[in-house]
Amino acid sequence: MSQASPRGTYLQVSESLRQQIESGDADTLPSEAALMSAHGVSRNTIRRALKTLEADGVVQPAPGVGWRVVRDGDRRSLGERMTDLIAEDSLSVGDSYPSEAKLCDRFGVSRTAVRRVLAQMEGNGLLATVHGKGRTVRALPTPTVRP
Repeated sequence: MSQASPRGTYLQVSESLRQQIESGDADTLPSEAALMSAHGVSRNTIRRALKTLEADGVVQPAPGVGWRVVRDGDRRSLGERMTDLIAEDSLSVGDSYPSEAKLCDRFGVSRTAVRRVLAQMEGNGLLATVHGKGRTVRALPTPTVRP
């Protein structure tokens, strides 16, 4: 990256990686060190870019291997999938929302990614958290039109 970006360097790196993934045949991404060298950025920037791609369902961590490209499956972002879960599971206002552990298992993502989306859903007024009781559906999501 040659210049500072008002958009965030990690977002530029994630978009660059997304384009490489969409045009390539690789099943795994290069190491963090190789990505740092290729993009001329810090390890933290690379990690933030990879977490962004993970949240969008483009890559997933593979312990001992690095990051695997998600080829088949749902291309919706994790946020969209977790929001759509309310309708898919026929949840109503006041119903319990699945636990973090169940969401990690269901979507095959890290607890950090799940917590990030849950915080967004709470911020958007979809979920409410009661300490010691878990999360409940606070409002139903508005339907979105997908192309």
